[in-house]
Amino acid sequence: MAVHDVPVNAPSCHPNIEWIPSSGFQLRKAGVQFDAVRVDGDDGRRAADLLEHLTGGDPGPVVIEANGRRGVYFLLPPGGSAGRAWPPGAMPFNAARWAVSYVPVPALVGRTWPLAWRCPPTAPGRFVHPYLLLATLVAVARATATPPESR
Repeated sequence: MAVHDVPVNAPSCHPNIEWIPSSGFQLRKAGVQFDAVRVDGDDGRRAADLLEHLTGGDPGPVVIEANGRRGVYFLLPPGGSAGRAWPPGAMPFNAARWAVSYVPVPALVGRTWPLAWRCPPTAPGRFVHPYLLLATLVAVARATATPPESR
């Protein structure tokens, strides 16, 4: 059962992490408690699948959107998305001097649609590793750019 399928009144065994709202969802300023990288659509879901496989099911916190761009937000440690050459389709969210960006964060349980935790946080300070995410996104981009008959 995925975290977003847990009944509203179910007891939580998740860590108490200050930036996670107790209900619904809220926007959090990127670069304060975490950075993020958003990858929309099927490429984001492929990257999340691969990261889960590579990490034995615990890649760090990953949020998914059910509507619109169907974005997948990979939460990185603060500063983890800045100064990297992300592949096309990967949008970094951080505290760069020239921009302010916000990341949607759902509660761990209850009604959070259109957001849900693909991989919930397991401990304070535990995030997706920036280099592992970068390598994963490059691999997904190469795989989707390769014609099917060449695979």
